[in-house]
Amino acid sequence: MQVILLDRIGNLGKLGEIVRVRDGYARNFLIPKGLAKRATQAAIADFNKRREELEKKASEKLEKAKMMIAKLDGLVLEISQKAGVDGKLFGSVTNQDIADQLSNKGIDVLKSQLTLADGPIKLAGNHTVKVSPHSEVTCELIVQVVPEVTEK
Repeated sequence: MQVILLDRIGNLGKLGEIVRVRDGYARNFLIPKGLAKRATQAAIADFNKRREELEKKASEKLEKAKMMIAKLDGLVLEISQKAGVDGKLFGSVTNQDIADQLSNKGIDVLKSQLTLADGPIKLAGNHTVKVSPHSEVTCELIVQVVPEVTEK
């Protein structure tokens, strides 16, 4: 299916490009999220009329993402979790836990914008988390998991 992109999408294309994607990807993800429209003549004409407005929205999103990255730059997030004497956590620290801690600090990050390299964190110590609020802007955040040692 050919779609016209209404936003920049990493590994796919820029605003206004007409790209061919799989039907399911277009119907189930791109179109419902408002990231693309089916590339019909009417949709292309409508896009050309609204191009300036969409470019302005895209630049505002990019500026918001850059401001968020500026807040996260150099931040070390400390999360305490129950752990055994060897440093293994009882449970794990997920990207939802990290997003919740960041929102407590006044930084609104969606859990889908966080990438944990090895999956959920299961050991105490420092871990690097990749934050991607926009397809063009990313940064790394240090998450320090502090164990709450329980006695037997």
